[in-house]
Amino acid sequence: MRHKHGYRKLNRTSSHRKALLKNLAIAIIEREKIETTVPKAKELRRYIEKLITVSRNADLNTHRTVFASLQCKEATKKLINEIAPKYVDRNGGYTSIIKTRIRKGDATPMAFISFV
Repeated sequence: MRHKHGYRKLNRTSSHRKALLKNLAIAIIEREKIETTVPKAKELRRYIEKLITVSRNADLNTHRTVFASLQCKEATKKLINEIAPKYVDRNGGYTSIIKTRIRKGDATPMAFISFV
């Protein structure tokens, strides 16, 4: 039973889940709005909001911390230099999830996740 379990497994191994969240985070940083399934969007929200909170104060250690999570120089630079300064005065809630449709192939609910 998964009473009070801390995260969604998304039917993946831990390494696959980590890679998935990293790639989704890079995609949302580069494009600022992506469409994915609702459970993935909800897990991505937890992941990306922690990164934005860390990157609000821009110094060398922040660059290293964010790069360790993303492994993408361009996404790290864009997150720290362009996206995070918009949310300096905001305490959380940097993203919004908007449910869009039911995917035709497997009837999975889809959603857009974007920055506020």
